[in-house]
Amino acid sequence: MERRNFIQTLAAGSAGAMLGVAQVAGAATKPVPAAAAKPVTDKSRAELAALAQKMSEPVLSNMAAGTLKKNFALEVSPTWDGRDKGVAYLECFGRLIAGIAPWLALADDGTPEGRTRKRLQQMALQSYTNSVDPANPDCLLWKGPGQTLVDSAYFTNALMRAPKALWEPLDATTKQRIIAEIKSLRRIEPPYINWMLFSAMNEAWLMSIGEEFDPLRMNVAIRKINEWYVGDGWIKDGDAFHFDYYNAFVMHPMLVEILDVLDDKKGAFWNGKPDELRAQAVKRMQRFSEHLERFISTDGSFPPIGRSLTYRTAAFQPLALLALRKQLPQSLPEGQVRAALQAVHKAVWTAPGNFTRDGYLTIGFVGHQPELGDWYSNNGSMYIASASLLPLGLAPTDTYWTAPAQDWTQKKAFAGARFPKDYPVNY
Repeated sequence: MERRNFIQTLAAGSAGAMLGVAQVAGAATKPVPAAAAKPVTDKSRAELAALAQKMSEPVLSNMAAGTLKKNFALEVSPTWDGRDKGVAYLECFGRLIAGIAPWLALADDGTPEGRTRKRLQQMALQSYTNSVDPANPDCLLWKGPGQTLVDSAYFTNALMRAPKALWEPLDATTKQRIIAEIKSLRRIEPPYINWMLFSAMNEAWLMSIGEEFDPLRMNVAIRKINEWYVGDGWIKDGDAFHFDYYNAFVMHPMLVEILDVLDDKKGAFWNGKPDELRAQAVKRMQRFSEHLERFISTDGSFPPIGRSLTYRTAAFQPLALLALRKQLPQSLPEGQVRAALQAVHKAVWTAPGNFTRDGYLTIGFVGHQPELGDWYSNNGSMYIASASLLPLGLAPTDTYWTAPAQDWTQKKAFAGARFPKDYPVNY
């Protein structure tokens, strides 16, 4: 599919969702002079912003109106384990908002994208309010099964990623309700796998806002993840090594962002220095991201391996997060990463069947493939795919968007061009 058609496909899907929701928008934005913005050198940002809007609009417009549970028809895996399906709405909102939070935090700029962003941010704030209001139809399943702990971490991760846009504007009652619900989840004991980071993320968020937090839940998780590090950028999921994308979905991003808070707040850590731990975790995520970039084929496809394959482009969260943080390794220039991720998004999101007629995500890897769902999979789970949208949190004038596009590793390799060989690291 041609690039212009990719944009048109996404924009067409977003246009229908726009109707009838504009009145939810907040204050009008003040336009900036045209000369203040440097034009983006290609269409990659427009494509990604259109995808973000298409993914977000149906969820946020309905949740802001208290109608998400009414209008979001649930789809569960054929091997569904029978847990309370109500947790799907927390999965849907929490995972979506974690990926788009940095985008919603950008300053108003008076552009069409900026106006869309502002409207979505206002709907996100109302969604947070409704999520903990016992009288609202879209109050989420906080007293639910263990899965609630998992997705509460994405819910709080978004607040950490965009505190000024998503936390500070909330009213005092909503803030206290959120704090109370997050603390109540200490009743759930996480198994000794990636779930330990979900408990730690909630405690890190509490620490970030000056609330009482449990240092043990943070510190034990950090220690266990470092114990499970097997080398060359890869981390085991508990005692067993899994060749899948959980290093991208959970391990590397959450560890780094938890350590951000621990270091910034000068938190205590047994026999260790948080600043050194954070630097080490970033280096390891950079190394893992080098592997991810080499997984991307010449046409943007990538290996369909492991659990939770239906999380689609969330497999590239480390690359997206490092780009957002301006911490890509020297081996991965911004223009190269942008072009590679653009190809990935095109390979996945131009396929028919990724969205329902109502605009919600389906279960699948490329299109609608419910048989690929795991026993814990529902269509709310799929919104973790928004993690690949993180670079939208960089302003349109940022070098990530303006740097010349470059071929990525496989594209160079299969064109017979020069490309760097790959060797293991010892950190």
